[in-house]
Amino acid sequence: MAAKRPKETQGPPVGRRALLGMLGAGAAGLAAAPYLQHGWESVLATASQEDPTGLSGLLPNPGGFRYYSVVGSVPRKDAADYALTIDGLVDRPRTYTLADLQAMPQTRIVHDVQCTDGWRVENTPFEGVRLADLLDAAGAHAKGAAIRFTCFDGAYSESLTLEQARRSDVLVALNMQDKPITYEHGGPVRLYVAPMYFYKSAKWLSGISVTETVVPGYWEEHGYAVDGWLDGADKHRDAA
Repeated sequence: MAAKRPKETQGPPVGRRALLGMLGAGAAGLAAAPYLQHGWESVLATASQEDPTGLSGLLPNPGGFRYYSVVGSVPRKDAADYALTIDGLVDRPRTYTLADLQAMPQTRIVHDVQCTDGWRVENTPFEGVRLADLLDAAGAHAKGAAIRFTCFDGAYSESLTLEQARRSDVLVALNMQDKPITYEHGGPVRLYVAPMYFYKSAKWLSGISVTETVVPGYWEEHGYAVDGWLDGADKHRDAA
């Protein structure tokens, strides 16, 4: 059976640096934010230094990726101290270690990665545990309608509807480009939502909570679309 069509939002999200300028300009700029999308690649190509405020970090990265953080400093986690907690409206709350996640069946997805700032990295492989499998293991309640994701940077958050979270192309990812995900790319564990803009793929993932309603994430609170679908994404794809 085909999944129900998710609720649509008003358009694609705005690029990070443009959004920061709008925030400084006031509410009128913020109101326009969800409608802006294109034209930031040329701006980013000339950027060479990280924003010293820490709100929007930018560093050129090998392979076309760029590094962002919404805080000035992010702790490092590894197999000795990493933990992923699943709770909220579930029958069986659980905390997974990195070894626990590595021992579970792994799914590999190859898809383009696209940021709201305009850069794209084509045919990027990610590998990890399907989010749907973790939700099934936890026994998500029938009244649960959404997922809230939190991160060990202490600031970032994201959300998906439960329907979106159960798609087969949504992973709790451990590998990127056939290597363990590095600290700079949100390792050792990050979310990967293949059919949406990359801001939906929360880095440094530490918490997954089943909720009754969608709780807007960090960038959605600043004007981004709650449903960050990529152009051409299959929004009707069956749940996993």
